[in-house]
Amino acid sequence: MIVDSASYQGGRRVPGPEDFSDALAAARKAGDTFVWIGLFEPTTEELDLVSEEFGLHPLAVEDAVTAHQRPKLEEYRDSLFMVLKTIGHHPDGHSVSTGEVMLVVGDAYVMTIRHGADGALGRLRADLEQQPELLAAGPMAVLHAVADLVVDSYLDVATALQSDLDELEAEVFAPGRLRGGIAERIYEFKRRLLTFRRAAGPLQEPLLRLTRATATDVPEQLRPYLRDVGDHLTKVNELVDGLDRLLSDILNANLAQVSVQQNNDMRKISAWAALAAVPTMIAGIYGMNFTDMPELRQPWGYPAALALMAGACVVLHRVFKRSGWL
Repeated sequence: MIVDSASYQGGRRVPGPEDFSDALAAARKAGDTFVWIGLFEPTTEELDLVSEEFGLHPLAVEDAVTAHQRPKLEEYRDSLFMVLKTIGHHPDGHSVSTGEVMLVVGDAYVMTIRHGADGALGRLRADLEQQPELLAAGPMAVLHAVADLVVDSYLDVATALQSDLDELEAEVFAPGRLRGGIAERIYEFKRRLLTFRRAAGPLQEPLLRLTRATATDVPEQLRPYLRDVGDHLTKVNELVDGLDRLLSDILNANLAQVSVQQNNDMRKISAWAALAAVPTMIAGIYGMNFTDMPELRQPWGYPAALALMAGACVVLHRVFKRSGWL
């Protein structure tokens, strides 16, 4: 459950007590120290052990265990609880996966709780430990770093989706007959974008709240960095909105292509039906066996009827060919 646990003083990792209560007490006593605990998919029983030590709010504990939360920011009496959705783009290019990173920020501690395969924070912790001037800002520096990591991953996934959409667009408008399954792929792509929008869109409001002057828990030096994360998120949302509009246009174009193709097919079927109808009509007339039918008793009557059928078919074929029906 516990991926890593460490104390940081003045932005640098320092040895600390292994017991959570002792480490937290020592951090609060030192004044410029905080404890960072990283958890991965904890159970209710496991998280209860930690929450008792840190005095987490019951609702935060419930959300952290349940997962499947919307991106949000909850302010409790002595802590902040933030949920961020992580997004992963699978190498097969046909699906995206989502996970969650939750942060509980309180007095001299920050707790990160991760669900899902995406959004691992081990590399982030190592990078932050190389930036003591940033970590010196306290637990909110970790919140900023996690949010920045998640939003940057959004941009990477959005770029990958844009590349996939370019390939789909090229396939839709490729010359030749329409390929089967294009509409299904477009709808599947729309579902991927919907998953993306559900993860990235709601995060805009929590980040905006953190940058406001009323957010007293946020150090002043971190506000520009959080605003920069918000700007990146705005860029991502605009990019996803553009992809969604383009995908809708591609779907409409594909449906128009299908309609045109169906019309062409119907014209060809009608033309061939007309070609078959003429000799059928002539043969049907002469098959009525009336006594006084023209040329019925002439030796050249039968060849003449065949020639008439062939001639009518040739004329109709040229007419349909010239008009583009065949």
